[in-house]
Amino acid sequence: MEWHPTDAQSLAIVDREIGEHHFAPAEYEILRRVIHETADFEYKSLIGFSEGALQSGVAALAARTTIIVDVPMIQVGISPAIQQTFANPVYCSMETITRPHKSKSQLARGIQTLAKRYPEAIFIIGQAQTALTALVELIEAEEIKPALAIATPSGFVDTDVVKERLQDTMIPNIRISGRKGSATVAVAILNGLADLAWEAYGKNGREM
Repeated sequence: MEWHPTDAQSLAIVDREIGEHHFAPAEYEILRRVIHETADFEYKSLIGFSEGALQSGVAALAARTTIIVDVPMIQVGISPAIQQTFANPVYCSMETITRPHKSKSQLARGIQTLAKRYPEAIFIIGQAQTALTALVELIEAEEIKPALAIATPSGFVDTDVVKERLQDTMIPNIRISGRKGSATVAVAILNGLADLAWEAYGKNGREM
């Protein structure tokens, strides 16, 4: 993406204040996007990348893999980057028609419905713990095998537990540990991935 001069100045401040770190270059690019969007340096210790998560996510974006999100805010937030790069289809669980179920929220039902249609999609859960729980249950039951799961919902009741369950799966994932997180963080992560994918596969005209 093209950065406004003010954004470039902000990123320079982020780089200066982060200082030394253990992140690989691509991981650091994602982290600095998150901190730039949130002004919260605690994410340096909260963000986690499973082995091969970035490679899997970048390749999936370049292959125009379907993207599933939990809330419209994420769909709107990632649309410019997606449309300017690989134009992946994006579907939102909140807007998916499902049958009512007493023990499941609309977001959880939407994720279940879309996951069964697109079992190898990129899943972005940025706001709803119920949607993340539904996704993890499907992964644990080996009903789906996402190309990548991005998990950043905030919450006080078992949110950290379900994030740890995702971490324990073999699915490539990028997650925010503990109680913190937001849809804004999820958007920053995906937009960073889209730029990395475009740099690797699209911008230079490489074969996909």
